[in-house]
Amino acid sequence: MISKDDYTAKFLQAAKINPEDDLIKEKVVEWWYNLRTKESGGLRLTKKGLDFVVNDAKLKLYKIKFPGKFIITPQILVWLDQFIETPYFITKKDITVFSERSAFELYLFSGDVKKFGYTKALRQRMIQN
Repeated sequence: MISKDDYTAKFLQAAKINPEDDLIKEKVVEWWYNLRTKESGGLRLTKKGLDFVVNDAKLKLYKIKFPGKFIITPQILVWLDQFIETPYFITKKDITVFSERSAFELYLFSGDVKKFGYTKALRQRMIQN
């Protein structure tokens, strides 16, 4: 898995900014919600991070709207943190991802990240047994 430091450096490079170590450390704190280092997930962007990636790095994004009266619960945030393997940004109405694969998976679930997370968690549990 690519680390937050690596993503941060790539975002800076895409914006034609030299990714020096001090700058990467500063931007990691600004751009990521979860500062812990872990083997997978934890790639939720802050609003500042999203703005930089969209406006300065000019990366392609995929915005998936949530169904009707969808409510984001703490469990859904945990599942997203675990199972979205690329940077993402979430609001009450939609989720923005930067990976075509992640976008496709979410489209398959019609934007219902609760079903997405439940299915991924179930699949992970079945693999472990």
